[in-house]
Amino acid sequence: MWLIAPFPTCDDRTDTRTRRGLLFIRIALFLSLLYDVHRVGFFHDDMNNRDPFSLRRNSPAFNLLQGGASGGKRAVQASQQVVVAGGEIVQQSRGILKDTAGSVTEESTMAYTSPSGPTHRHGDSWQSSGQSRFNANGYAPGGVSEKIGDMFGSDRKGSLPMYKDKPGGTADWDERAERVKEAFRVSFADYEKHAWGDDEYHPVAKDGKKMVPNGLGWIIVDALDTMMLMNLTTELEHSRQWIHNNLTYDQDHDVSTFETTIRMLGGLLSAHYLSSSFPGVYAPVNDGLGDDMYVEKATDLADRLLGAFDTQSGVPLASVNLHTMKGIPSHADAGASSTAEATSVQLEMKYLAKLTGETQYWDRAEHVMKVVDDNDMPDGLLPIFIYADQGAFRGNNIRLGSRGDSYYEYLIKQFLQTSQQEDVYESMWNESMAGIKKHLLTYSRPSNFTVLAERPNGLDKGISPKMDHLVCFMPGTIALATTGGTSVAQARKQGSWSAEHEEDIVLAEELMKTCWGMYTITPTGLAGEITYFNMHDPPLMYEDFTDDNRPKSPRTLDRLPNLPGVDSRPIGTDDYIIKPSDAHNLQRPETVESLFYMWRITGDEKYRNWGWQMFEAFMKHTAVADGSGYSSISSVNMLPPPLKDNMESFWLAETLKYFYLLFSPNDMLPLTDVVFNTEAHPFPRFQLGKLFKTGWERKARDEEGRLVPETQKHEGTPSVLDGMGPKKIETVHLTETRAVATSTLADAEVLAMTLLMRQARVSPLDLFSVVRSEERVQR
Repeated sequence: MWLIAPFPTCDDRTDTRTRRGLLFIRIALFLSLLYDVHRVGFFHDDMNNRDPFSLRRNSPAFNLLQGGASGGKRAVQASQQVVVAGGEIVQQSRGILKDTAGSVTEESTMAYTSPSGPTHRHGDSWQSSGQSRFNANGYAPGGVSEKIGDMFGSDRKGSLPMYKDKPGGTADWDERAERVKEAFRVSFADYEKHAWGDDEYHPVAKDGKKMVPNGLGWIIVDALDTMMLMNLTTELEHSRQWIHNNLTYDQDHDVSTFETTIRMLGGLLSAHYLSSSFPGVYAPVNDGLGDDMYVEKATDLADRLLGAFDTQSGVPLASVNLHTMKGIPSHADAGASSTAEATSVQLEMKYLAKLTGETQYWDRAEHVMKVVDDNDMPDGLLPIFIYADQGAFRGNNIRLGSRGDSYYEYLIKQFLQTSQQEDVYESMWNESMAGIKKHLLTYSRPSNFTVLAERPNGLDKGISPKMDHLVCFMPGTIALATTGGTSVAQARKQGSWSAEHEEDIVLAEELMKTCWGMYTITPTGLAGEITYFNMHDPPLMYEDFTDDNRPKSPRTLDRLPNLPGVDSRPIGTDDYIIKPSDAHNLQRPETVESLFYMWRITGDEKYRNWGWQMFEAFMKHTAVADGSGYSSISSVNMLPPPLKDNMESFWLAETLKYFYLLFSPNDMLPLTDVVFNTEAHPFPRFQLGKLFKTGWERKARDEEGRLVPETQKHEGTPSVLDGMGPKKIETVHLTETRAVATSTLADAEVLAMTLLMRQARVSPLDLFSVVRSEERVQR
């Protein structure tokens, strides 16, 4: 009725303007309602609520709207954008509504237009590192604090770094990259001032803590390559002085094998790569220390880390003492190592081997992959714990979140690191991807977001609709694996492009949307640590559909304005569940990491725009009160969010780096030239050369991916035969006994023969051949 009700009487001065405004408002409200219904969506026409009024583009109703008898052609064309993606006309009508009725509030604007020790993914600090960069007033001479002091008010929620788009509304991405650089400088300057050389930093309390007696420079080393990419020479020179004068790894203390490898070893190696391969490009310094310093420190550290690999199976222990070089089992999980941690040190060790020519780094890291693969886990999906002494898995919890994630990431990245010369890792990736599609991909209810779920009790048990934020590395990794790092446009021109490649790109886009939704549904615009989803009952599984009939998610996650009759809640509100215990945000990088890959590979600018909205949310809601740094927060669902008073090293090493790369030109570290380790440290791709090779092969598998027994790998005469007669087995050690209740001698003979066959690896078919062979000899 509100669409056809007569206009109220207006005086001459406002008649034309008011009537035009009310007309715009009515059209916008009606079409916004259509869009609100249209966006929910399902996957089958006979259950379709995406188009309940049959307003298809080829329907009479839609054509009537398209023709627009009374609204004017221009107004109708503008209003169609409401149906497709949120609508330009709603924005126009909101402004008119403010002028005419004053009923649009600030809450109706989009949510993102506003400007304990280091987390495991699972003495005087100035004395020997040179003079303080800060003067008596606590400011760097002409430095960061003075230059950006007016960007923040006394309230950390009050303002953001200043930013203006180019004339005409075009985003100035270079300027946005500069804003990211400023955020890094603010964070690092505060750490320099209050906790230099410490491994933890608390930006509210303005203090830090060392993980080992003399510190490892956890934050400094992890951030080296970010400083270099941002050309922050002053910060880099100060860091190099500390590394040269203070950093020693000969300390009697245990550290995480995995975290120390990806952050410290990875940080040193990437710093060497950038300084040696791009001389004069990334923060060139002339401090007389030499670039070999990075490799010398890295080699010393790696030699100490190798002690963790001294196990019966070769799988590394969870920790290692840096002084004794002895591995230490995990104090939890019955001493088992995390699967992801044991299998995510390979990029670092193999690159160091290539640099130094020392093959032990390569061999020790590579052997782990063989041990893992020889376990022959179904469909390439691995439990998240592995016993280092046995090389066998513990439990059957399958997930791509914590303790499982980077195993899959490093499969495809090992293939790319050695210039696609090690096919074994591509084969393992492909097997795992098929397993993920078969067992772990499902859909949320009611909006059909693609969910990469968990199987906590094994593949044959129920699915859990849970996604750690860590899982959000997968969209970008799938896209990288699909094209090898080239753009989709280039990859499609290659003769090897297939329907499966196209499917995987679509899957990457859908998972990227799911991860972005983790941000858009919260009041802060930031994602929680863990998200659950409402699921269909029974679950809708990815493998049960084809490309033509898969469930469809909303086309856009842009929030609608708060207008009468319009559901202005964030899209996905009924799909996403963030429990209070999971609502903290640790400044994690996985989603912006995938946005970076998706932008580089697809060229769709929406991924950059999403990244900018995310960056603004970090600036607004994680800044400390005095604007001098950024902290993890306790709840993404509270305004203002309580601060956890901790700045993770990956805030500088990963999150801000990926923001910077996302907003920078694509010729900075092309994806076809580098691989990033799981801590965002770039390494070069290289050729195997004469010194290195893949030192192992996968065991033979059948078409279903199952191991082929040894006796089936030989063609012709069975392996137990020697000529025409049976091969003599002089000794058989029976290692299995069991209580047997038999009524006949035949039963006992069958059991004995079964045990013999198992010990000798003889199949019933082989046994039949042996018997027939002996009969021929007797005849």
